[in-house]
Amino acid sequence: MVRDDGVQFRDIEENCWDPRKRIEEMDATGVVVQVLSTVPVMFSYWTQPEHGAEISRFLNDHIADIIIEFPRRFVGLGTAPMQDTDLAIREIERCKQLGLAGVQIGTNVNQLNLGEPQFFEIFAACERLGMAVFVHPWEMAGEKDMQKYWLPWLVGMPAEVSRAICSLIFSGTLERLPNLRIMFAHGGGAFPATIGRIEHGFNVRPDLFTDNADGPRRYLDRMYFDSLVHDPAALRYLIDLVGGERVMLGSDYPFPLGEPEPGKLIDSLNFDEMDKEMLMHGTALKWLGLERCRFI
Repeated sequence: MVRDDGVQFRDIEENCWDPRKRIEEMDATGVVVQVLSTVPVMFSYWTQPEHGAEISRFLNDHIADIIIEFPRRFVGLGTAPMQDTDLAIREIERCKQLGLAGVQIGTNVNQLNLGEPQFFEIFAACERLGMAVFVHPWEMAGEKDMQKYWLPWLVGMPAEVSRAICSLIFSGTLERLPNLRIMFAHGGGAFPATIGRIEHGFNVRPDLFTDNADGPRRYLDRMYFDSLVHDPAALRYLIDLVGGERVMLGSDYPFPLGEPEPGKLIDSLNFDEMDKEMLMHGTALKWLGLERCRFI
């Protein structure tokens, strides 16, 4: 059981921490390799920076140990104390030494947008180190005002991902770091479906967008997205918008909003074998900076 400030947040089972249980369930659903990352509630950005750094080290060491034990079944992403730039960079450098392929971060850090200046050096370090970045929604804006009907997860999470994407585009972060390999969860959330509105706003109110002269469509080929959109038409639209080489299988395993049979949505669209291979693993390997031969 996970508790948040003494209140029950979620019941969890052994597949959250036991790699052998994960492998058993991976084999049952045809998953050969899985990318591990910490549960976002463990980011601990709210803590004192030195405490956040200690928690990050503990979590990253655990994931690294699993990768060492099962190198052909798992790839690891670390976490970092984003509330302190220097400590975050230091831990990301250590993640690189541990053999992790990248880091996972939240869509905001204590409600600060990712485009804020103090985070730029963290992204620059990821680019320099060749570390992939995975952005996952958490601490959704307005969460306390929409508790009924699971709305934070159904409405807040898609908005959070769009918030992160827009802040990184409009702040100029993606412009200044063209080689940053960054991926956004849940198919980019609300961003793909509302890019027309976002671009129109950028064009009609240039006075509000002074940190970057280029609009959002310029950056579609600099971002990666997972396929977890739960709808065939939405997945087809996402692929048409950004290209299959920018979309990869996402499962959100082992949580309720995940895909029970990873890859079933991709299979349902009847792509040819080359496109399907790209969606199932090719894009992910490219984003992670890994070779397929490592897992053969």
